[in-house]
Amino acid sequence: MANVGRTMFFGELSRLLRKQITVVAMDGRAYTGVFDGYNPETMSICLTDATDDKGNSINKVFLNGNTVTQIFTTEKPFDLRALADRLEKVFPRMVRFYADVGVIVVMEKIRVNETGILEGTGPIAERVQMVYDQFTRKG
Repeated sequence: MANVGRTMFFGELSRLLRKQITVVAMDGRAYTGVFDGYNPETMSICLTDATDDKGNSINKVFLNGNTVTQIFTTEKPFDLRALADRLEKVFPRMVRFYADVGVIVVMEKIRVNETGILEGTGPIAERVQMVYDQFTRKG
C-alpha cells in the first residue's frame, strides 16, 4: 500500500510541472515560479522565472529538498473527471477515464488529457476536440 501512496504522491507532484507554484523553505523564505523539475530521491525543486518573497526576480532557482517545507499552487486544477463526464454524454458507454494516469480514452482510439488530444485522428478525434474546446472555454 505504501508504494501506491508513493506513486500517487509523485503523480500529483508531476501534474504540477510547468505550472506556477510557491515553495516555502525552512527559513521561511518563499519562492514563486514555474515548476520545471524535481528529483524524487531528494525532493529538490527547480523553479524558473521565479520571484522571492521580497519581489526579487530570479531566472532559475534550485532548492534542496532538505530545506523545502511546503509546495503549493493557487491554480485551479483541470477537472479531467468533468471532461470525461461531458465526453460520455456525446459518446455514451464509449469513454474510459483513467484517473491514475490522467487520461481519458474515447472509443478505444482517442486519448485525451488536460492539454488536449494525445493520440488519434479522424472524425471522432475532431468531435472529441470540439468537446474539449467547449469544455475549456467554459471551464
